Amino acid sequence: MSRSRSFAESNSSASHHGHQYTAKGTQNDNVSTMDLKTVCSKGTKYQKRRRLGRGTGSGSGKTSGRGHKGQGSRSGYSRKPGFEGGQMPLYRRLPKRGFTNARFRTDYTTINVDALNGLEAGSTVDLDVIIKAGLASMNTPLLKILGNGELTTSLTVRAQKFSKSAKEKVEAAGGTVVILDSKGKEQAAETAGAAN
Repeated sequence: MSRSRSFAESNSSASHHGHQYTAKGTQNDNVSTMDLKTVCSKGTKYQKRRRLGRGTGSGSGKTSGRGHKGQGSRSGYSRKPGFEGGQMPLYRRLPKRGFTNARFRTDYTTINVDALNGLEAGSTVDLDVIIKAGLASMNTPLLKILGNGELTTSLTVRAQKFSKSAKEKVEAAGGTVVILDSKGKEQAAETAGAAN
């Protein structure tokens, strides 16, 4: 009798905590299980905020996750990124190596001549036309034409820079090369020759 009573009590306590178990300890069919519909779900849109200082049973009560004493437990405490408590931080422990001209280099939006074949023959091609046609995405407002592939369409191409082979292929297809300055204005013939 006592054995059956203890089993009934354990069963009722299990259901009391929100879980429905059978006699063998397996869950009933009404409990949701993971399947292909839910395995890739990203969860809720807004994550539930942590409630601090609401008793020790919450896991973040009393000291509210700040620990005992010290600077980090005080209000208004902040530290700069990379600070390691006074020891030599990682970004100063590592040696400096190499060189980069990222601060003062000139970047260009680049496209090869073979990508221009889909444009209408005899038309004028500049950065705006290329962006609208979806042939390239603009990295900078400066355009450079490169010579990969073959060009079969006669075009007037306006850009800040041309590679040597790109210029030859545009002219060989019956087109015209127009050199622009950094502001998008045409350069004089002497200046354009010096630029290339």
